[in-house]
Amino acid sequence: MDFQFEKSLRLLNASEYQAVFDESRLKVSTAELLFLARKNNLGRGRLGLVIAKKNVKLSVQRNRVKRVVRETFRLNQHKLKGIDVIVLARRGLGDIDNKQLHETCNQLWYQLEKRAEKRFRQQEG
Repeated sequence: MDFQFEKSLRLLNASEYQAVFDESRLKVSTAELLFLARKNNLGRGRLGLVIAKKNVKLSVQRNRVKRVVRETFRLNQHKLKGIDVIVLARRGLGDIDNKQLHETCNQLWYQLEKRAEKRFRQQEG
């Protein structure tokens, strides 16, 4: 299994981001994070990050958050085939430590995977 985070696994331009914002049928969240997702028919998951300065003040914290989210996505990508996901930061995200951030992300990836399975099974059936 390949756990790389290649360019093909990223949302790269405004139109790709806009498509997820416009058509997000799946949402999972905590107080600090929101995951928006839609089906993409590509056979692979793709990730986009929106970590606003307004919500995570220090660049060090924003970069840490992005690194952890990317890492957890990379390790869970084999379960998220065919889904575009945007991760949005909410206030207070910069205050949680790496361990808690890892746990939160993994929990949200799991919830997203289960909701996606259920939703896409309903659409097919």
